[in-house]
Amino acid sequence: MSRIGNKPVPVIDGVQVSVNGSTVSVEGPKGKLSIEHRPEVSVNYDSESKEIVVSRTNDDRHSRAFHGLTRALLANMVYGVKEGYEKRLEIVGVGYVGQVQGDTLSLRVGLANELKKKIPVGLDVTCPDQNHVVVQGCDKQLVGQFAAEVRALRKPEPYKGKGIRYEGEYVKIKPGKAAT
Repeated sequence: MSRIGNKPVPVIDGVQVSVNGSTVSVEGPKGKLSIEHRPEVSVNYDSESKEIVVSRTNDDRHSRAFHGLTRALLANMVYGVKEGYEKRLEIVGVGYVGQVQGDTLSLRVGLANELKKKIPVGLDVTCPDQNHVVVQGCDKQLVGQFAAEVRALRKPEPYKGKGIRYEGEYVKIKPGKAAT
């Protein structure tokens, strides 16, 4: 019994859904996404009630797992093409700077060379100032993955707190040698 999988996905106004075999396409003002679902589940779109219903073919372990997963992925797609997803990063440290140059994010974060990260297609990356990076897009997985890759270039260190962190992330500062 999948509580998530059994809930229908409500389709927001301004979003078009089309189911073609095992491919589900969702289109909205922020972009277009498509997914090819597993054969263990079936997806139906009811245009009158504006709901996507996901059902599984049988009750074995894999079908139950893919039932909830497929429903969650479709709900994220519907929300993403209408509202979009956003991750904000802070660059903390003296002389640490980030900027966007064309389709590349350039970071000077205390290393000998400037780090360059290519921005994937479908993402909108901006730097409102030198110490903040905003990653926006309609694909939740792509937004989160790119933000995590940028953060991994220079994780916040525990003694001074310098590095790249998510906005609002708390970094516990260790006392260092002076505390002993």
